[in-house]
Amino acid sequence: MSEMKRIYMDHSATTPVAPEVLEAMMPYFSEKFGNASSLHSFGLEAKEALEESREKVAGLLGAKPEEIIFTSGGTESDNLALKGIARKNQKSGKHIITTRVEHPAILECCRRLEKEGFEVTYLPVTNEGLVEIATLESAIRSDTILISVMHANNEVGTIQPLEEIGRLAAEKDIYLHTDAVQSVGKIPTDVNKLGVDLLSLSAHKLYGPKGVGALYIRKGTRLESIIQGGGHERGLRSGTENIAGIVGLARAAELGRETMSTETERLTRLRDRLAELVLLKVKESWINGTMKMRLPGNLNFGFKYVEGESLLLFLDSIGINVSTGSACSSHKLEPSHVLLSLGLKPEECHGSLRITLGRSNTMEEVDYVALGIAKAVERFRGISALGR
Repeated sequence: MSEMKRIYMDHSATTPVAPEVLEAMMPYFSEKFGNASSLHSFGLEAKEALEESREKVAGLLGAKPEEIIFTSGGTESDNLALKGIARKNQKSGKHIITTRVEHPAILECCRRLEKEGFEVTYLPVTNEGLVEIATLESAIRSDTILISVMHANNEVGTIQPLEEIGRLAAEKDIYLHTDAVQSVGKIPTDVNKLGVDLLSLSAHKLYGPKGVGALYIRKGTRLESIIQGGGHERGLRSGTENIAGIVGLARAAELGRETMSTETERLTRLRDRLAELVLLKVKESWINGTMKMRLPGNLNFGFKYVEGESLLLFLDSIGINVSTGSACSSHKLEPSHVLLSLGLKPEECHGSLRITLGRSNTMEEVDYVALGIAKAVERFRGISALGR
């Protein structure tokens, strides 16, 4: 019996390591294994790779190499940005502004800072998931020291009006951080055009390895380290650098830069085709979020009278891998905080599926997945009293 073909459409959770990335990393596990802090030739070789990687990551962001700090991933970058800014600048004020639709790495950080005496305003969003500039402006106070708004949402793919937010933050002289984990390598993330002072990214969302990321910190930005030790990464992130991972992130950044325009076009075509087919085949279905300001490969469907988890498990049984929300929240039973913030009822949140397309997906797969979803919804509505 031949093995079932698997279709992976959960690229917002993680991506496979690109062959070119793996190839670039391999020497740093064996023959080029030096510690970048050592002064002999092995150490100098590692140090050179570290600084070359910094240049490549900076290139993707339109930043200077010295503005890039390597971390273990998006969560650590978010923690360093928020806690680092808050603790270093608390004499200027203890008020932070963020949104209700942020990733848990931001929301949990803010909750921790609230315990330390900081005050956090959580901005609402429109039913399309967008932050309104007027709402943000009215939330700014004289003691506001930081605004943190994600570039693109991990569940519904909404791209926030960061350039406008950046102009407002600069005008008010407030630091602006963005969690750009979902957008880097997929859409343009030029830090100067966006007007951000800090930007978080993670390698495993852009075909790099897990366990490595970076934080862009604009020159002159004052923040405190949250990990103490030997003073690596300009004293902001102590710990022996993961050279193999960092080299992988750098190669992934290069690939992202090279393929972005063609991939954006291709993924948008696939996404729009899938949206059209599912909405056509499945009655009482809808798309959560906006189709205008949205990541090219992201779709989040809502279905009445059916549980997203049942759909996910059925689709998995026929070789289709999707998600019901963000990977970090997938084991929780409560409805998605993002979908609730869009104004959905709890039962509507539970009937959602997140589908995120990537480099390997094809139009044939899109057609197969649309049929699979229609079949799954029909099956579970058939056994649901509500669906009769």
